Amino acid sequence: MTDTILPDVETSTPESAAPEPRAMTTYVSINRVVVLVNPLSGSVGPRAAAEVEAILAEYPCEAEVVELVGDTMDAQINTALASAPDVLFVLAGDGTARAAASKAGPKGPLVAPLPGGTMNMLPKALYGTTDWKVALRNSLEHGKSRCVSGGSVEGQAFYCAGIFGSPALWAPAREAMRTGKLSLAWTYGRRALRRAFSGKIRVELDGGRARKSEALVLISPMISQAMDEPVGLEAAAMNPADAAQAFRLAATALFSDWRQDPSVMTQPAKRIRIRARSRIPAVLDGEPTLLPHDTTVTFIAKAFSALVPEPQSPADPAAEVAV
Repeated sequence: MTDTILPDVETSTPESAAPEPRAMTTYVSINRVVVLVNPLSGSVGPRAAAEVEAILAEYPCEAEVVELVGDTMDAQINTALASAPDVLFVLAGDGTARAAASKAGPKGPLVAPLPGGTMNMLPKALYGTTDWKVALRNSLEHGKSRCVSGGSVEGQAFYCAGIFGSPALWAPAREAMRTGKLSLAWTYGRRALRRAFSGKIRVELDGGRARKSEALVLISPMISQAMDEPVGLEAAAMNPADAAQAFRLAATALFSDWRQDPSVMTQPAKRIRIRARSRIPAVLDGEPTLLPHDTTVTFIAKAFSALVPEPQSPADPAAEVAV
């Protein structure tokens, strides 16, 4: 019997059609997106740039992902803004997010600082989440423009809060503890103890009389629980009775109802002068710094425009955004 040779039969199934692009926000027009990624920052990681590219490929927009590199970060931010994107996403630390927002200013593109740092103060205030993928998708699908107010001191901007005075000395120690650098945290802690309460600061609010205080917290209208309109920075002067109370206030200043404490006095202000006998330790949106012994903080009613998701109804299926 002669074997019959049958022709080859195509057994593979045809490729499925490419998925439809995900719908983008209707509140603003987004055609070009630039994302700055610092893989060495806080909670970002080496695969973040590729993950961002994969997410953006699902949306009908032109996208560019730029990995930030060391000393060239400042120039890379300038180049990204010069390319005129509709929105600039920043997946990096708190300092880089502040720098990008400051450079964009009120006339620049929308800025979306994703949670990629350690404290993530600005991203948490804007998006209420520490998952940058959720924040990215929600902003692309439901984002609208939101004016962000803030403060400016010695050329540095802050958009959530600034802490001025001796309690700010504890910030480096807390940050070192957060990143597991226990030896460094101990060093910073000892330094803070030595310097704590070495001198009070003098605070003048909108040209009023100077008052002595152990510390001052300035809170932006975006996160203030005391202001409904951006009429200034909420100024809270702290006068704790002892070091333990001061540390408690500094540690919880931005995350609890500490305004009810009898050692705290608050009022809105647009121009705040702070003086001390030596340089003034400060923390601006989680970033520690040292300021001149006589410095002035000014309120910025419109610092930059952020891309922030419009709150969705829990019953709305569109509110469920896949990661």
